[in-house]
Amino acid sequence: MERLIFDAHCHYDDEKFDEDRDELLSSLPSKGVYGVVTNGTDIETSLKSLELADKYDFIYAAVGIHPESTESIDISQIDSYVEKIAGLLTHKKAVALGETGIDYHWDIPKEEQHVIFDKQLQLAADIKKPIIIHDREAHGDTLEYLRKYRPFGLLHCYSGSLEMLKEVFRCGDMMISLGGTVTFKNARVPVDVAREVPMDKLLLETDAPYLAPVPFRGKRCDSSLIAYTAQRIGEIRGMSAEDVLKYTLDNARRFYGID
Repeated sequence: MERLIFDAHCHYDDEKFDEDRDELLSSLPSKGVYGVVTNGTDIETSLKSLELADKYDFIYAAVGIHPESTESIDISQIDSYVEKIAGLLTHKKAVALGETGIDYHWDIPKEEQHVIFDKQLQLAADIKKPIIIHDREAHGDTLEYLRKYRPFGLLHCYSGSLEMLKEVFRCGDMMISLGGTVTFKNARVPVDVAREVPMDKLLLETDAPYLAPVPFRGKRCDSSLIAYTAQRIGEIRGMSAEDVLKYTLDNARRFYGID
C-alpha cells in the first residue's frame, strides 16, 4: 500500500494505547501511514512523545503545555517550565511546540491559561518553530493571540466558522487541520470548512485516541483511519481521496520541515 497518510496531530502516549501500543504503531506503515506527529501536553507526556519518536522512524514529536495541564503547574515557575520545553525542542525529532492554547469548555483558570499560552507563543517566535494550537470554545481570545504574534502555526481540530477561518489566515502563516468530525452525520460547519479551506492550508489529523471517523465513531482512533476522513473531504470537494492525501502529506512535510 502506498504510504500517503500524514497524521498531523495525535496522542500515542495516551493510556488507551497501553495494552497494544507497539503492536499498533508497528502496523501503521503497512496501513498507508507515512508520518505521525504525536503531541505532548506537559513535560512528562512531551518526554514520552520524544521516546516514541526515537523508537519509530515515521513518528515525530511536538512538545508543550496544554491548557488542561494548567492546574498541575505552579504558575510562579512558568519560566522554568518554558525553559524545559525549549530544551526538549532541541531534539532532532521535535518538529513543533505544542499542544498549547486556550480551553473554555472546562473550568480551568483563564488568567493562568493565558500566561502559559502567551509564553509558549513567544518561545515559538523566538526559536522559529511551528506551534500547534488548541482552541476550544475560545475563538475570540485565540484570534487575539494570533493577531498579536502572527505565528507559524496550526489550529488543530478546527472548530470555528468560515468567517473565523478567513481571519485566521490573515494572522500569520497559519494552517488548519480537520479530523473525524467532518464525517459525522450532523456535521455542517466542518463540511463547509472542508469545502472552502485552500488546499495548501489543510492538514489531516486524528487527535487519536479520540474523534474516530464514521463508521468507527465512539471507538479508539488511530492514524490509519484518516483514510475515511480523506474520503469524505474528497466527496465534499469533488476530488479523489488519494489526491486529498497527497496534498495534505505535502503540506505536512512542508509545515513540519520533514524531508
